[in-house]
Amino acid sequence: SLSGEPAALSAYKGKVTLVVNVASQCGFTPQYAGLETLYRELAPKGFAILGFPSNDFGGQEPGSAEEIGQFCQKNYGVTFPMFAKVVTKAGPDQSPVYAFLGESGSLPQWNFSKYVIDKDGKVAAFFPSRVSPDAPELRAAIQKALAQ
Repeated sequence: SLSGEPAALSAYKGKVTLVVNVASQCGFTPQYAGLETLYRELAPKGFAILGFPSNDFGGQEPGSAEEIGQFCQKNYGVTFPMFAKVVTKAGPDQSPVYAFLGESGSLPQWNFSKYVIDKDGKVAAFFPSRVSPDAPELRAAIQKALAQ
């Protein structure tokens, strides 16, 4: 977790999740607001957003875990789960989470890439950074996964 405590992703088994690689100093950073809105709206229906800070693109997440947490809370009121900073790019330091997600054929090309994970833990859809949290195609993919 962002607080440094172990976090089991199995806690999200049976839920639809949106996995997002986030960064505090990116042009897409304002998407935090839309992500939080989406989370608050759909969490009661078995939905979660998992934020994974990453400094892979443009060095746009240079902060410590504490700084990231404070930034997200102060500026966007983020309440969805945030995890420790990870490497999303393929290679020896890649996070196991992103190694798994990459098996879908898509890895982030920039910050705020989004994966919809279905209730069975399979990647149901991938959306690049420019697709905002309120985009109809993202919402449709989430609704489809929730309905299954």
